[in-house]
Amino acid sequence: MNKLLSLRNRWMAFLHDLLWVPAAILLAFWLRFNLGDIPTAYVDAFQHLIVVSLPIQALTFWYLGLYRGIWRYASMSDLLRILRAVLIGVSISFMIIFIWQRLENMPRTVFVLYPVILALGLAMPRIVYRWLKDHHFDFHSEHRERKRALLIGAGRAGELLVRDLLKPGPYEAVGFLDDSERRLGQEIHGIRVIGKLNQLENVLEKHAIEIVLLCMPSGSQQVIQSVISTCQKHSIACRTLPSVADLADGKVEVSRLRQVQIEDLLGRNTIDIDNSNIAHLITDQCVLVTGAGGSIGSELCRQILRHNPTSLLLLDHGEFNLYNIEKELLQHRPESSAYGIEALLGDIRDHDRMSWLFEHFQPDVVFNAAAYKHVPLVEQNPAEGVKTNVLGTCQLADLAVQFGVKKFIQISTDKAVNPTNVMGASKRSAEIYCQNLNRRTETTAFITTRFGNVLGSAGSVVPLFHSQIEAGGPITVTHPDITRYFMTIPEAVSLILQAGSMGKGGEIFVLDMGEPIKITDLAEQMIRLAGLEPGRDIEISFTGLRPGEKLFEELFHHAEQLGQTSHPKIMLSGSREMDWSDIQRVLEDLHKACRTRDVQHLHLTLQQLVPEFTPMTTNRT
Repeated sequence: MNKLLSLRNRWMAFLHDLLWVPAAILLAFWLRFNLGDIPTAYVDAFQHLIVVSLPIQALTFWYLGLYRGIWRYASMSDLLRILRAVLIGVSISFMIIFIWQRLENMPRTVFVLYPVILALGLAMPRIVYRWLKDHHFDFHSEHRERKRALLIGAGRAGELLVRDLLKPGPYEAVGFLDDSERRLGQEIHGIRVIGKLNQLENVLEKHAIEIVLLCMPSGSQQVIQSVISTCQKHSIACRTLPSVADLADGKVEVSRLRQVQIEDLLGRNTIDIDNSNIAHLITDQCVLVTGAGGSIGSELCRQILRHNPTSLLLLDHGEFNLYNIEKELLQHRPESSAYGIEALLGDIRDHDRMSWLFEHFQPDVVFNAAAYKHVPLVEQNPAEGVKTNVLGTCQLADLAVQFGVKKFIQISTDKAVNPTNVMGASKRSAEIYCQNLNRRTETTAFITTRFGNVLGSAGSVVPLFHSQIEAGGPITVTHPDITRYFMTIPEAVSLILQAGSMGKGGEIFVLDMGEPIKITDLAEQMIRLAGLEPGRDIEISFTGLRPGEKLFEELFHHAEQLGQTSHPKIMLSGSREMDWSDIQRVLEDLHKACRTRDVQHLHLTLQQLVPEFTPMTTNRT
């Protein structure tokens, strides 16, 4: 049915355009003779031009694709196509008449008037039709109430969004706010820039704004927070466009607008990434990502594929998470892509499985994101945490050397610094092992990246707070003064890739996490984003620190000397050398402690690798 309708519309448009050919010729002659009758001497020339032009223009109209476009979305490319078809058709028509009759009795002014009138006759109905549609003169649809919208940011994203707002939709654009002096007072698609951001409060009241649309994908945290705060004060809804990374396809539409999230308030300014270096690390390489179904692992996979590896190996022991990321990557893979995606079930602790994987696929680069990361759970199950985070990582690192992997990037955590829990101590142990193994091999470069919490990860407080707000509260915070570093997942992963491309081997790169954030402040911001008031609508309850939990995290040990790198957001930590035989002896003791589930022995053994580890007591393993 839709195909028949489309075919009918194309033939109607074709007939419309053909009717304009004799009409344009008639108008050209009519104007030439001052709106009077065509003299008898010129009638033959008039008729000959119609006879020749009709088939010629029909062919050029169809051949040059005037009917591929849809009138509803007529654009500059459609107008250029019309001009090309008219000029080519007219030129051929006059050439044929010249050869046939030497243009006898053909008024010279018709040479100009005819193509101009024809081009206008074809273009103007299309332009008028689109204008009527964009301004909602659609007599086949019901009139709907539209919200008065104020757009923040008159840049490229704002221009694209307001263009989409001119179509039928839920919002009516009232004006822009922008801090650029140059743009003040200008109009974008008929919508005026009516002030600067510091005038937001006055504009909201003066123009009866019902919704604010943030059109600044790379806007600073301070600006976004200020806008959100003002909107909340006036009980006005606020929507925002996703980040620049999420708008990589260039599409800026009303459908892309979403509610402001905590990531928008805590995220920081856009980070400059050297994609050429990352491409050198990834392009035409076989890349293995362990823990590929997790928050960091899955985002690693997404960003790695942008740099065209020959193949991407997704390893995870959880089949549901692995299935989800494989399905997502396959759905978004271009048909022309040459890379392969392999979903591999397996545990990094399983030597036989890992050995087969390295031998069969021969990965060039390994990103080890597989780990147990939840502090209280690992504290209650320390043997399992050590088996994965220490023994599994060490086994993986040894296989990387054995099978000639070029780079091994170990994903670590700020909890590895001065750890008070098994999770942090186990991750610090893995850092030490990779650094010392790097000194014993010339084939594999071991690089460690260390950073804090990521917003929205499976173990983050953000999804927990979301569910508690939806349930009506209370939000549970362990301590009024507890602080954490936060970073968005895409931001963390882009810096991991950058650090991996920079590293030569043996480095611990510490990602700049900005300023630490009080968890209480985070909870209050999330409550307000939900349109509620802390203490009135949602209570915040303090439950006490959990086993192994610190009031604040650190990104580097006091004895480590941080150095600068070529990237302003990546710092370089010092290294800790140990005798290799001592490391092997400690690993053997860890194996025994895990087998016997002797928690005290496990703690003491970890302290041999990480002397600054101050364990808490636990009754489980």
